[in-house]
Amino acid sequence: MTDPELTAERGHGSGVWASIRTERAALAADLAELTEAQWATPSLCAGLSVREVLAHLTAGASLNTVRWLAGVIRCRFDFDKQVAVRLAEQLGADPAETLARFRHIVPSTTKPPLPAIAMLGETLVHGEDIRRPLGIRHAYPIDVATRVAEYYQGSDMVVVAKKRVAGLRLAADDGTFTTGSGPVVSGPTLALVMAMTGRATYCDGLEGDGVELLRARCRHDDEHGSRG
Repeated sequence: MTDPELTAERGHGSGVWASIRTERAALAADLAELTEAQWATPSLCAGLSVREVLAHLTAGASLNTVRWLAGVIRCRFDFDKQVAVRLAEQLGADPAETLARFRHIVPSTTKPPLPAIAMLGETLVHGEDIRRPLGIRHAYPIDVATRVAEYYQGSDMVVVAKKRVAGLRLAADDGTFTTGSGPVVSGPTLALVMAMTGRATYCDGLEGDGVELLRARCRHDDEHGSRG
């Protein structure tokens, strides 16, 4: 069956799937020369290494709705267990195999029962979960970061974000993204995205009366396992 989102976006290079492919390819290129020690670096996802987060991205791009549902049932609707099982499936024997598996899914349009924009969000956020601890800088196109920010500000589907920024006004200083009302949190769109999705360290790059409240919410949710 044809994915209606994919059909709608074919024919113009700025579509969500085109952005996903571009960002996956860029991440694969950034990781091509990592050492064994770097692959074992703790990511921004608590308890997961850089290598494990990459395997998680591969797993997400390898599951259609049927396989996802079958796994959920097999794990007795324990979604955390499902994520762990699928990650282990894609880890491979060594980092080279982990990277090879990720490269294989760069052009994939397979996804669980989520909107394509959620897959773009996963690619961007988990890409930063990997890059930041390794000291790798990547310039995301502002339209891509803005699109992801607009998605997360209204959704708690995959990761708590809408609830985390409730009662705050977020405003990008490098693009058009704004949302909400209340104490202001301003800064780069990427930092807003990462803070919205629970990465407290990105609050260091934000300004405004609402920053400390957002930082506290990130830390609380991290401690209670409420972020993706």
